[in-house]
Amino acid sequence: MEKYINKNYYKSDITAKIIGCAQKVHRQLGNGFQEVIYQRSLEIEFEKEKLKFEREKEMDIFYEDKLIGNRRVDFLVDKDIMVELKAITKLEDVNIAQLINYIEAYKVKVGLLINFGTKSLQVKRYIK
Repeated sequence: MEKYINKNYYKSDITAKIIGCAQKVHRQLGNGFQEVIYQRSLEIEFEKEKLKFEREKEMDIFYEDKLIGNRRVDFLVDKDIMVELKAITKLEDVNIAQLINYIEAYKVKVGLLINFGTKSLQVKRYIK
């Protein structure tokens, strides 16, 4: 976990815990399961780490101060760290664009995109 802490990044200590939990899940389960399996497993690990989180948090999306829809984020941790999970063979630019759009739309400071679908866990961290 220590290697993921960068004191220059906002809430790096918490994102390091999240990444550590994801690594533990990936080590135990490997790749090949549906996203929901990883989500449920991460929830267990987050509870063990005593992280404050909401799973499947429904968040409103506004356009010019008008509610235009909503979207569920896989996890909202510590009120301003969005965690989006994937279980796909390769992250695409569209997945990264989606994460960046969600960070803007939800007005959170940090986004983690975690992909369990590859042999090695993939993690992308974005800071607003």
